[in-house]
Amino acid sequence: MKTKEHLLDGVPELLVLRLLAHDEMYGYQLVSEIQRRSKGAFEFGEGCIYPVLHRLVAQRLLLERQQEVSGRTRRYYRLSATGKKRLAHLENTWKQVSATINACGMEVRHA
Repeated sequence: MKTKEHLLDGVPELLVLRLLAHDEMYGYQLVSEIQRRSKGAFEFGEGCIYPVLHRLVAQRLLLERQQEVSGRTRRYYRLSATGKKRLAHLENTWKQVSATINACGMEVRHA
């Protein structure tokens, strides 16, 4: 089942930033790691992740370097200092949203 990207606005960015907070990775590696670590729950394809990467580089949230691998140029990404701040902000926002959703489900109704 493909992930309903419109239902998860902002999640690809958060996942990319979280993964890159730990390791430098290239684009396809990020796509694969998201799918692997989510046990297939998130299947964001390259058509979703690459535009996120390009936008984050343009916003200076990610740093990129190029390296030739097997005769092809591969772009590696890592968080910038600004990217680390953005990640902290997104994680805090996610925690607030999650807590609010959980609180809505905790309400007990008495007849």
